[in-house]
Amino acid sequence: MERARQIENWFIQYEKDVTNYLVYYTGSTDVEDLVQETFLRAFRAFERFKHESSPKTWLISIARNTAIDLYRKKSIWQKLKERLDQETPTHLELQTEERLLKKIEYATLYDAINELKPNYRDVILLRGISELSAQEAGQVLGWSENKVNVTFFRAVKKLNERLKEGEYFEQFIG
Repeated sequence: MERARQIENWFIQYEKDVTNYLVYYTGSTDVEDLVQETFLRAFRAFERFKHESSPKTWLISIARNTAIDLYRKKSIWQKLKERLDQETPTHLELQTEERLLKKIEYATLYDAINELKPNYRDVILLRGISELSAQEAGQVLGWSENKVNVTFFRAVKKLNERLKEGEYFEQFIG
């Protein structure tokens, strides 16, 4: 009963963090099944939780592995591109200009993140999007805190370069 109560408490505390991480990681807002699977896996693995990391870090590690398992055969970033490509022009015309510009910004950001190598992509999602500390991100990735900081610095630099290279966004609206 202790295990069920603890997982329920963690769900109340960290469900939004896990959901937000999965939304950014998958590029989809439809992550309820992944969140549910994450907490189910946490329930099953509760005895293996060593309390060497925070529950939030442990849960995000499980969420990351759950998403990787689910999308192993097909890149989640490719899935996002396909979903954006399926939008019909009629649907886009119905959106306000501001919403359309926001959607283009997000698509540009996702494309730029997709162009990064996997280590850079992971550290950007964990540190920049999920706002984990360097120590927490290191626990998720199995890296030292120093490696997280160095890789994050390099990843942000590379991401900024990619975004500057792809300034077609400004040409599109300007």
